[in-house]
Amino acid sequence: MRRLLIVIGLLLLLVGLLWPWLAQGTWWKWFGLLPGDIRIEREGYSFYFPVVTMVVISVVLSAVLWVV
Repeated sequence: MRRLLIVIGLLLLLVGLLWPWLAQGTWWKWFGLLPGDIRIEREGYSFYFPVVTMVVISVVLSAVLWVV
């Protein structure tokens, strides 16, 4: 239980320190723009499937959970 509370506290501290940058909204603009993401836009139709973006997010989350 102590380890969990320490990790949660460190995550809250990290979010608090990064809040000015996160609040600007510029951190998410890369989402879906990576090479390998599928985007088809035609008149009256659009299809979007962020394959590589989801792989990157999955790898990052897996690494964080493995460390925790």
